[in-house]
This record gives sequence, C-alpha cells and structure tokens, in this order.
Amino acid sequence: MKIKKVFRVFLHFIFWCVVAVIAGVAVLFLVYGGNLPDYRKLATYAPPVATRLYAADGSLLIEYAEERRVFIDFDDMPEQLINAFVAAEDQNFWTHPGIDVQGILRASINNAMRAMGFNTTFTGASTITQQVAKNFFLSSDRTLSRKIKEAILALRLERAFSKKHIMTLYLNQIFLGARAYGVGSAALMYFNKPVSQLNLSECAFLASLPKAPNDRARAEERRNYVLRRMVAEGYITREAADAAAAEPLNINSGFTAQMEDDFQYFAEDVRRQLLDKLGRETLYNQGLYIKTTIIPEYQRAASAALNKALDAYNAGRSDKLQGAIIVMNPHTGRVLAMAGGRSFAESSFNRATQAMRQIGSTIKPFVYLAALEQGFSPEGIISDTPIVGWRENNMEWKPENYDKKFLGDVPLRFALETSRNVPSVRMVEQIGVESAVEVAKRFGVYPPEMQNLNLSMALGSGETTLANLVLGYSAFANGGRKITPKFVDYIEDRYGNVIGGEKTEIIEWSPDLEPVVEHDETEPLSDPQSLYQLVSILQGVVDRGTGRQAAVPGHTIAGKTGTTNDVKDVWFVGFSKNLIAGVYLGYDTPKPLGKGAGSHMAARAFADFMTVALANEKNQPFAVPDGLNFVRVNRRSGAAATDDPDGTIIIEAFKPGQKPNPVKTATSSENSAVVGGIF
Repeated sequence: MKIKKVFRVFLHFIFWCVVAVIAGVAVLFLVYGGNLPDYRKLATYAPPVATRLYAADGSLLIEYAEERRVFIDFDDMPEQLINAFVAAEDQNFWTHPGIDVQGILRASINNAMRAMGFNTTFTGASTITQQVAKNFFLSSDRTLSRKIKEAILALRLERAFSKKHIMTLYLNQIFLGARAYGVGSAALMYFNKPVSQLNLSECAFLASLPKAPNDRARAEERRNYVLRRMVAEGYITREAADAAAAEPLNINSGFTAQMEDDFQYFAEDVRRQLLDKLGRETLYNQGLYIKTTIIPEYQRAASAALNKALDAYNAGRSDKLQGAIIVMNPHTGRVLAMAGGRSFAESSFNRATQAMRQIGSTIKPFVYLAALEQGFSPEGIISDTPIVGWRENNMEWKPENYDKKFLGDVPLRFALETSRNVPSVRMVEQIGVESAVEVAKRFGVYPPEMQNLNLSMALGSGETTLANLVLGYSAFANGGRKITPKFVDYIEDRYGNVIGGEKTEIIEWSPDLEPVVEHDETEPLSDPQSLYQLVSILQGVVDRGTGRQAAVPGHTIAGKTGTTNDVKDVWFVGFSKNLIAGVYLGYDTPKPLGKGAGSHMAARAFADFMTVALANEKNQPFAVPDGLNFVRVNRRSGAAATDDPDGTIIIEAFKPGQKPNPVKTATSSENSAVVGGIF
C-alpha cells in the first residue's frame, strides 16, 4: 500500500511538473513570442553578395563588398562539408524540432559540473536553427530573454522551412573570419578554390571556424577536433580522419579577387562613378555583374608603355616623374585602357581624369581648325618673324619659337606640323582669340563656362584633363561627333536583369568597314572638309613633324605634341582610324623636366602602346569627304610641285576655290600676317 501511495504521489508530481512546464512555456510564448521579427521573409533569402567587375573579355577584375559572400545552393555543397558542420555544431540537426533537449540537458550538466570545480569546458546548446535565428534576427547579447526568443524563433523556423533550406541559410550567412561570410566566400578566402573542390581536411577546417573565426594559431588542432567528431557521428572512418589530419593546412593569408596593379586606376574610376549613381548599398551588397569596356591586352600594353617612359626618365632621380595614358574608341567613347600614374598602390590620384594641367601646343589643332573653318587654306602663308611690343594684361610679351629661330613666311600646314609658336600667335591675331578658344570649348577641351579669353589661353595656358583632351581629339577622327567617355557596357543585378535599360550589344566590325556608330541627331562639331584638312596636317605631324617619335610602321597615324612653358608638362595625343590614345608626363607639383626632356617622351610612349595595339590590324587610312581636290605641292612653299619642284613634295587637300600658292607669294616676305587664306 505504501508503494502504491508513493507511486501515486510521484505520478502527481510528474503531472504537475509537466503542467508547470507547459504553463511556463505558454507564458514564455505569450511574453516573448508576440513581438518577434517576421521569419517568413527567409523563404526568399537574398543575402548581401559581392559585386564583381569584369573586363570586356569576361575576365574578373575585382569585387566590391562590405561582407565577402558567395551564395551557394544546398545541392552545390559537398556532402562532407555539410557533415562536418553538423558534427561540429549540431549532431542532432536532422532530427530535432529546432531546439535540442538532449543538448540542453547535456550542456546544463556539464556547465554545472564546471561551476562546482570539475575540469570541464563551458558548452552551449544552440542548434544550427537557433544560430540562424540569432544571426538573422537577434543580437549576440548573452541574456536569458535573447535565448528564449532564439528558441521560439527556431521552433517557428523548423515548422516553416525544410532542414535543407535552414542549412542553406546557415552556411551562407555564418561569419567565418577574414571578412568572409558563408562557406562559398571562406573557401576562396582561405584556400583560393570553390567549395566544390574542397577536400576533407579543408571542410573540417571551415567547420571549426564558427566558434573562433579569427584564431589561426590553433587551426590544425581545431580541424582535428572536427575530424574526430565526424568519426564519432559515423560520417567518416578513422583511417580517413587520420589521413586528413596528416595533411598540412595551406591557408592563404586572406584571398581576394586581387587584380593586377595595371587595372586599378580604371577600376577605381568605375567604382567612384557607380557609387555616386547607384549608392553604397546597391554597389557593395547587391551582387551586381558589371561588364566594363577595358581590354586587358590594351591595358597591359598601355601601362607598360607609360612605365617604360617614366622609368627611363626617373633612373637616378629621387623626385619621380608621374604621368598618365588613356585609350578610347573615338567613335563610341569606350575607354579601352587607362593608367593614372606609375602605380596605384603608390598613389591613387588619377592623372588621366583628375589632374588639371596646362596643355601647351596640343591646343593648336583647335586654333588652326578655327582658321580652316573661316576659309584659310592649309597652304596659306603665315609670317614667322619676331613680334615686338606685344602687350597683354599690362605685360609686354615677346613670343618665341622652341628653337629660338625665325623662318620667315611659312605655310599654315608647315607651321602646325612643326608646332611653331610665333606663326600661331599671328594666326590667333588674324582669326580672333574668341574664335580660337570657341573651337576648344565646342570640342569639350575647355569648359563652356570659361570666361578668361586671352591670347595665352588660345596658345595652351588653359588647364584641362588628359581625358577631356582625348575626347576633343576623338571628334577629329570620327567626323566631328562629340562623344562621352564610357567605362561600363552594362550592369546586371544578381538575377540577370539589366540595370538602367536594355543591354547594349557590342557589335564588331571588319577592318575594311566603317565602325558602327550610334545614330546621332546632333550636328557635327565642324564641317567634314575642314576636319579632313586638319587630320591630314596632323598626319603630317607624325610623318615629318614634331611627332615623328609617334610613328607606327605600316599604319596611318595622326596626332599632336604638346609642351608647356619651361617644359613642365609634355603631351602627345594621337589616333588611327579606330583608336585614340593620349599620354601626359609631368610632376605632380609642376616644375621643369630639365635638359633633353620634351614631348618626344610622350610621343614615344604612344608609339610603344600603338605598336602592340595595332600589331594584328590592317592599316586603314582616314576617310576622305567628297569635294576635296588633291594637288602635289612643295611642303615649304605651298606652291604646286610643277612650279616649285625642289624640296619635299606632299599631297595637299584643297576645298573648292582653294589652290596652291604662286611661287612669288610663297617666297615673298612682304606680308607679316596670314596671306593666301582664300586660296
């Protein structure tokens, strides 16, 4: 009877304990379960994913991310990787309802023994599901209320989602050190390989990271612990564990999509533009696919050409010269290569797009185009004789040529091909400063709001960037169309949708055809005949003028050298039919480059690049507009070759109504300004 009575008392005790537990759980759900985050949004989990920048050929340049993450579907994860995390973190994951009662009892007993002085380690009882609840919705505070909320959310997650979905959430969200979030990014960061290529040892190492993601000192010890746990859970054999434990862990110091230094200036310009356009959250966390315009072969060739010129000058000097190069398609504005200095790691300042510098004689083609537009002939005579008593801004100014010589009467073409300053001053005096500067504004070299219109501005004292200068010259090559620089072809979001419009198809053209140009309703910046006359003269600059160092054997090249006062900055901008490049060299704090320096340095760098870029291209002459008359003339006099056969004979392009100079006009020095302009 006493046994039965004791048994009944025990049953009553158990019953009321169960009732108390149920009531307690109910109270906890009422108190903590009513205002929890909406876990249902995890059904369409879209984690922050790194944005990736690609070159025109599809090669990866760099990734942008605040949290490095590569999303991996459950079916794409190695089975041993999943087993390693289950063994290390939650051995009952596949069977518990979200919380592990056995684990809680085991942890409670273990921690109680530790509190009483026994040699046991502190252990937790959070399941993988609870970790998902905490990582997505809760803080890491070690409070009882947080643990209760975590348990309630875990139970709800288990009712709402499959075990595979919960495991996918966990393995893509968990922090694993070195700024890596999720196993996909961690595999790249630590082993420079995708998760599909991880071996057993590497899987066990990643599974050891959640408890101490930044502790590298005990990496092998913690990996081996996970291997032992996998044996205990029956996932691997003891032999497999021993073999994996014997393997060295070849852990990277921290892998990233590290691109070559050559590409950094271009990538940084793209980053700044997109950060301003899209915002930080979209750029860094939305997993964008950014297809850029850069051509890797061109970029390497451009950087090599620039650094070759800089290294040749800097040898033995402590104060290092800097420079920049930018390459574009003159018809589309696509930026194909760009280097803004010797090394991005050394200085991130981009001298191609950010440095405002005086452009010297590279302004002259725009001045001479203004004269050609007004009807002057390419062979019109300009006086190259001393100018005295010239005053500007209350200062007396005596223009001089670079060689300190005066040649008397010279044709317009000859003056530009040899970049003579005094004839250019007389040219500006004839056409007017406003007309000369207006062309530079019209072509985008100078800003339209610039008001300081004086003679020195028309001769290159104005400041602009190398990128703007190259854009201005692009209109010479493309028939007078104003273009804008294009760094990005298109951007896709993580789902393959194009951001900002339809994807533009990149159309290739054969070497013997005109490149495809987007339809443009705007009027050309200049008339085609004047533009061709100027391009022909710029071709002469390379063939026999100051730009001979820019020549590329077997190819038609046009361009112009530029040197500022005291040789503080040197330039060359040149182009073939479908490719344009500009080179700038100078100190960041302007100062003379010294004896022997000059624009030939920039011209040679241009030639080094173009030689590589055009190596496999057929030569293509510049397109000739209708209505021009081609006549053989003496280069020095501008007279017809039949009348003046001595000297260099060239072919000149004349507009209707223009003709070669009479021999007497070509040899006369009576006129001190431009004559023959109407010929």
